[in-house]
Amino acid sequence: MTTLKIHDIETAPTEAKPLLENSKKAYGMIPGLHGVLAGSPQILKAYQTLHELFTQSSFNEEELTVVWQAINVEHACHYCVPAHTGIAKMMKVDDAITEALRNETPLENSKLEALRTMTLTIVRNRGNVSQADLDTFYAAGYEEKHVLDIILGLSQKTISNYTNHIANTPVDAAFEKFAWSKEEVNS
Repeated sequence: MTTLKIHDIETAPTEAKPLLENSKKAYGMIPGLHGVLAGSPQILKAYQTLHELFTQSSFNEEELTVVWQAINVEHACHYCVPAHTGIAKMMKVDDAITEALRNETPLENSKLEALRTMTLTIVRNRGNVSQADLDTFYAAGYEEKHVLDIILGLSQKTISNYTNHIANTPVDAAFEKFAWSKEEVNS
């Protein structure tokens, strides 16, 4: 089991301090992930910027949740799945969507399921998708910009998921009640 230091405003490198202060203002706390990322102010800034850009993308709250959680679950991120479960609740996303994503079961809404499928296709094939995959996605009502927005979300989630695996970041107290592990889903 590996771990990386979780910084607070006092221990963080100078360049990371204002970024952590912004996290504290935004969330009322410094999420553990942000504390770990503060070890490299550049990655923390990149993560925060990608998060802001992705939330301003073409996706609504349900679609953001589908992309985030499909990636989190596929990457088996013990930290991000609970965090995004809580975030989905704050965004008033239907619990049935969150539960299906956490349990790796198809979504009832066919358009959201097409988004989940395309997201997983991109992740699993490292961006190598077929024209048939794209055509199916477009037939569900999505456009080229949505493919690019999935890649934007994947960029954000790669930073967080990989960091959490290496750091073994403890789940924040606010999200402990949403604990999750891939092993439980597959057992």
